[in-house]
Amino acid sequence: MTDTRIRLILLDFDGTLADTRRANTLAYVAALGEAGYPLTEEEYEANYFGMRCEEFLTRFGIADPAERERLRLRKIALYPSFFDSVRLNRPLWEFCRQFQAQGGRVWIVSTGSRANIDHVMRHLGIGGPEEKREAATETAAADKGAETGPEAPLGRVDGILAGPDIPRAKPHPDCFLEAMRREGCSPRETLIFEDSPIGIEAARRSGASYFVVKL
Repeated sequence: MTDTRIRLILLDFDGTLADTRRANTLAYVAALGEAGYPLTEEEYEANYFGMRCEEFLTRFGIADPAERERLRLRKIALYPSFFDSVRLNRPLWEFCRQFQAQGGRVWIVSTGSRANIDHVMRHLGIGGPEEKREAATETAAADKGAETGPEAPLGRVDGILAGPDIPRAKPHPDCFLEAMRREGCSPRETLIFEDSPIGIEAARRSGASYFVVKL
């Protein structure tokens, strides 16, 4: 039997590479509170944590698309105010850096907002791909200028798929399969790190091996 070498690591972001749970929660609580929508940390974490922003706001009862978009942008703007609670999963990142040094490739694959991910990565000292990123699919003004900057003291990922780059969210495996396609890797050559039940299910459906992360 022929051994297949792992060539690609795919990382979920929130809850896997970075512990952003409380920062995300507080940013939503603050954005909704400003607009007169009462929401507690406990309510958000119990009922909505891990959902895409659009799905969360819709389920929360905000029917107007323009209002949902305004709240989404306000949450992005407030998010950095809570970065003192964000922590990098250092053992995982150091493993990825060693993997890169041996010729492997490392991508972030998340259904979260690209702007939010870029903000946190910059805060942590991790850079995005060195090549110029393709035009963002999120065109709102608040997203502009949010890409990871040139300084990356802790190194860089080789690619990022996030938010609207992925039409069908997890637990569909589309995001992982698309990253594999772009790198020219098969599921047998890919290793996925995930933390949430829907992310783990997406990893399972992709056919790749995966590890469950608990921060």
